[in-house]
Amino acid sequence: MSNDPLKPRGTEVQEPEEELAHVDDAVIGRAFRWSILAGVFLAIFAAGAIWFAKRKPAAGPAKVTSITAPVARKQAAAEMPTVKFTDITKEAGITFVHNNGAYGDKLLPETMGSGVAFLDYDNDGDQDLLFVNSTSWPGKPGKSTTPALYQNDGTGKFTDVTAGSGLDVPIFGMGVAVGDYDNDGRVDVFITAVGGNRLFHNQGNGKFRAIAANLGDGWSTAAAFVDIDNDGDLDLFVGNYVRWSREIDLEVGYKLVGVGRAYGQPMNFEGAFPSLYRNEGNGKFTDTSKEAGIQIKNSATGVPVAKTLGIAPIDLDGDGFIDLVVANDTVQNFVFHNERNGTFKEIGALSGIAFDTYGNTRGAMGIDAARYRDDGALGIAIGNFANEMTALYVSQNNPLIFTDEAIPEGIGPASRLLLKFGIFFFDYDLDGRLDVLSANGHLEEEISKIQASQQYAQPAQLFWNSGVQNGSTFVPVPQEKADADLFKRIVGRGSAYADIDGDGDLDVVLIQTGGAPLLLRNDQQLGHNWVRLKLVGKKANRDAIGAWVHVRAGGRTMSRQVMPTRSYLSASESPITIGLGKLQKVDEIEIVWPGGQKQKVANVPLKRLTVVDQE
Repeated sequence: MSNDPLKPRGTEVQEPEEELAHVDDAVIGRAFRWSILAGVFLAIFAAGAIWFAKRKPAAGPAKVTSITAPVARKQAAAEMPTVKFTDITKEAGITFVHNNGAYGDKLLPETMGSGVAFLDYDNDGDQDLLFVNSTSWPGKPGKSTTPALYQNDGTGKFTDVTAGSGLDVPIFGMGVAVGDYDNDGRVDVFITAVGGNRLFHNQGNGKFRAIAANLGDGWSTAAAFVDIDNDGDLDLFVGNYVRWSREIDLEVGYKLVGVGRAYGQPMNFEGAFPSLYRNEGNGKFTDTSKEAGIQIKNSATGVPVAKTLGIAPIDLDGDGFIDLVVANDTVQNFVFHNERNGTFKEIGALSGIAFDTYGNTRGAMGIDAARYRDDGALGIAIGNFANEMTALYVSQNNPLIFTDEAIPEGIGPASRLLLKFGIFFFDYDLDGRLDVLSANGHLEEEISKIQASQQYAQPAQLFWNSGVQNGSTFVPVPQEKADADLFKRIVGRGSAYADIDGDGDLDVVLIQTGGAPLLLRNDQQLGHNWVRLKLVGKKANRDAIGAWVHVRAGGRTMSRQVMPTRSYLSASESPITIGLGKLQKVDEIEIVWPGGQKQKVANVPLKRLTVVDQE
């Protein structure tokens, strides 16, 4: 009851205090909620106003970039063919055994091996064989040995005709270059050696005559006959390895841990300048090495940089003049660009060929160059030391710029373990695509004692060109696809190819140091077509060395260079074989002679040799 004295009695109402408080709280709560809602509304309105004021035009559909991990490309639709290589060394009459001169002191030249050449020295239309050989060191035990010349009867049977040939001269031979340097129609021979190179002139009666010429007396290795000035005769480029003598070698005193003296490494020896000899056209050569710009010195020490084991003569930029790519062991590779005035500019680092992808040097041995893809890109393959991948430098939009694509092209990882020497491009299955073969073998006989993953004798490695472009072009060929004979373990060094029996496919010879060679007959039975050309220069050098053949068929263009100098210290045949696969005809053949003259050739028959004379 109220105790208020001003309120009349009849109007008294009971209002408990807690009830009034509850009513007040409800009113306040409702007011508070409405104020919050109003605030939220005002905030949304303000934000909307700001958005509207700063709004941007609506974006187009979102662009999504897919990022995925690289995966191996699928093998080409066509299955890898089965092609048998048969060891016919003894059956063919080859009894040659290489003598490396080793007697126990482990001198470095003993383990570097020698080269081999296919050449038609007697002009009967088939490819003969010349094995370069070393010999015993003066005053040391062992027999005197010479190079060996074998005559082919046209069916792949050979007869040893070394005795009385004029080539039966004991030298510590290394490499070989072949070419008709005087344009008399007979192929001549140049053999590099430790202690004095030899030039042999082909007399035309199965005999060679040694020419008195001062063409190097150090330790020469790879050599090439090439016409550097397009005057129609062949000049001579000679690579030299290191400054060497028996005394220097013994002072180096290289050892394997726990084993004793071993063969020294090239980084323990000074380099040696390559040499260039200009053909004067009268059978005489002039040393133009210094003025030609090929004597590259170490900027810090002033000593020669080069330690050359391989040469790939190739016109890199299509200007009609031969350039020279030089494979150097443990130092940077060289690229000598022909300046068309008798001089060269070294652009190895600028071109991307001097080093590997990470800027390191490698132990470069053999080398070859070819257009192995249908896109016209030029590939330069270099066989490197054990635990270093084979390099595959591929030209880019600028023909003087290269990138090492060994990994994406499939040849790199599979080649890493082996020690690669002789390497070349050739079309072993006649499908029109160039494959790769390397001859392999270690330097040190006892390497397995300190490296379980390494062996002195190693198998060759064959890569099939699958035709896939822009990645995984090359696929390693397993033994079941090429027969066990190809993969026999040898101490591989030089290598070369030729059609020795006239059946169109390319046969192979692999050389080993201190042992017998491996002559492998290609017994493929795929039924593929082919054309084969022998070029005869008139204005150009008679052997047409440096000429390009472009064959257009089935919508493809297949390009091949006439170049015997390939691989490691070796020379392959000069005639060009172009596989056509199942194609039944050739649409067009164009020849680009040294110097740039172009010539079309029509009506070339399949499955036979065609001789093409320069117009």
